[in-house]
Amino acid sequence: MHPALDHIALVVFDLDGTLIDSAPDLATAVDAVLGERGLPPAGVDKVRDWVGNGTHKLVERALTDATRASGEPASEADVDAAHARFLIHYGAAPCERTLLYEGAGELLETLSAAGIACALVTNKPAAFLPPILERFGLGDRFAVTVGGDTLARKKPHPDPLLHAAERTGISPDRALMIGDSRHDVAAGKAAGFRTLAVTYGYNHGEPVRDSAPDHVVDTLAELLPQGETLSPHAT
Repeated sequence: MHPALDHIALVVFDLDGTLIDSAPDLATAVDAVLGERGLPPAGVDKVRDWVGNGTHKLVERALTDATRASGEPASEADVDAAHARFLIHYGAAPCERTLLYEGAGELLETLSAAGIACALVTNKPAAFLPPILERFGLGDRFAVTVGGDTLARKKPHPDPLLHAAERTGISPDRALMIGDSRHDVAAGKAAGFRTLAVTYGYNHGEPVRDSAPDHVVDTLAELLPQGETLSPHAT
């Protein structure tokens, strides 16, 4: 297997931008909220750059961008109200256009077969995780699932990763964090994990290599054992 997995007993995955491309559905919900306020849509390209710090921050960034021309920034109360509406819109359709990235399903299956524990640590609210994981048949792949509101602190703080290590009984020095952003790399380093970054995800428009992860891949398929092929449905 890939050198990043040498002596690894636990792999912690980020979700958005790592296992799934959720930006289209996130953008639909963001644009619905903006439309309710008579503001122009943000569109999926901007939303890709705003994802990574939880849905409240996503909505705050969208409102800030949409109201910049008016010179009247959104208040904290405005953001809270808009976020509440976002949760309703996104909760109604969290995976209509979301796709599983190439190699994601196969890698999780391979790790499970190899006896390597997997955990999911995301800043997305935990309530959205079951329908998304069920949609892609990943509900039984994770020994531990941590959402952005599961603990008091979320990534880039190391607590969610350390929680996953504690729950699985695996030492951080035998754990690998796989993510797409500087927040994932920072959380992994702070937790004492090895880190691996994927280049295709959401990192606020910055090259993820700049965060100095231990390993970088262009697709999760690169982590599959040499010679293993992807199934025809991989997207």
